[in-house]
Amino acid sequence: MRIILFVLMAGCALAAEVPGGRKTITVTDEARRIHAEALVVDGHNDLPWQFRQAKDMDFRVIDLRKPQKQLHTDLARLRVGNVGCQFWSAYVPSSTDKKRTAIKQTMEQIDIIHRLIDRYPDAFEMAATSEDILRIRKAGKIASLIGVEGGHSIDSSIGVLRVYYRLGVRYMTLTHSESLEWADSATDKPRCAGLSKFGEAVVGEMNRLGMLVDISHVSAECMRKVLKVTKAPVIASHSSAYALADHPRNVPDDVLKLVKANGGVIMVNFYSGFITPEGARATKRSMEMVRKLRAEYTDEAAFQSAMQAYRKENPFPAGSIHDVIAHIEHIAKVAGIDHVGIGSDFDGIEVVPNQLEDVATYPRITQGLLDKGYNREQIHKILGGNALRVLREAEKVASSLR
Repeated sequence: MRIILFVLMAGCALAAEVPGGRKTITVTDEARRIHAEALVVDGHNDLPWQFRQAKDMDFRVIDLRKPQKQLHTDLARLRVGNVGCQFWSAYVPSSTDKKRTAIKQTMEQIDIIHRLIDRYPDAFEMAATSEDILRIRKAGKIASLIGVEGGHSIDSSIGVLRVYYRLGVRYMTLTHSESLEWADSATDKPRCAGLSKFGEAVVGEMNRLGMLVDISHVSAECMRKVLKVTKAPVIASHSSAYALADHPRNVPDDVLKLVKANGGVIMVNFYSGFITPEGARATKRSMEMVRKLRAEYTDEAAFQSAMQAYRKENPFPAGSIHDVIAHIEHIAKVAGIDHVGIGSDFDGIEVVPNQLEDVATYPRITQGLLDKGYNREQIHKILGGNALRVLREAEKVASSLR
């Protein structure tokens, strides 16, 4: 999801009140130790889009060495959250496909990510492989990878897909909010009964390259067809459980079982609109408004202004960390403990759960899981071990196909 942030987000204290009488999570010394020893892998952060919104894409406007209260992410909070590996999203709107500017803008976003990493060399380093991730984290830096958000970004060109891989892209979401000729979106009318023959070829080439196939944003039928043809484990970089919040962006139980058989991982999204039933209903209405306003406004600033007004007039409950943990537990129950991770969608969402306000709050997830009876090994799998395993297995598949 990609939304400009219009309100200041809450701070990063590790103990806070949770509205509605639900238990406040306070991080204990035991949880801190478990969290500090974990490789924390976040499947999706939209900070690069925030840089694109800065005037002239000037990096001096957002200095991550200083507190960035209008964002979910800065260097100090990444350290508090012990983030060890971050997939940065190279997102551009689906509308760029119609304007034939998708490749240009995606390349600009990839460039922004490289510039971001180069600007803070003591904090970030680009990772190309699973072994790079471990090496970079051991050096005390955040291993950084790129995820392209939406197959419209390749403009139906497998050659472009290969170029993206060479530039550091290690996953691609097959669609974003609109269906393509070759893959159907969860939030649009179907165009190809899930996945076309060309879509199968895209999946096959991603397997050959070692690029993870990301099933977030695609329709449930597209998910099923991908899981029939892929030779490598898949990810959902930022999706939650449909059984708990019936939004089409979430993953239904039958697909969770297929992901288990595939060896993949579902990385739970923190967006309030995907974690509670009330939020899911409100978000479905909001997405209908997005389609309406996209048709009405061709100017991006005008569209964002109209959406800001709509959201201000139509608020919905934020939910809490307990809802996110419930999604983690549900996926672990249906798919297994080896097939769940975290994909926050920070800096791409406008409403966040109570006690999960920013990247500093990941230790609360560790505490919440510890409170539920999960042990150190299980928590480490959820925080990042499962995602690392999937990347490593995708690399093995790629090696076998070359």
